[in-house]
Amino acid sequence: MPDSARCVQCGICSYNCPVGIDVRAHAWRGEPVVHSQCLTCGECVARCPRGVLRFEKTDLFAGRKS
Repeated sequence: MPDSARCVQCGICSYNCPVGIDVRAHAWRGEPVVHSQCLTCGECVARCPRGVLRFEKTDLFAGRKS
């Protein structure tokens, strides 16, 4: 989850996203980017001047019945 209190809405994360995801909006709301087109390239994380963004492992199948 992004640390929304540290986000200054500079937009550098979104500007550097190669597939055009509005990462800034997710960071501002403190929501994870769960987007099917995300390449997990890390450009948004690397470019954020405030260190708001980070990668986290998630269980994609949590809550599913087998």
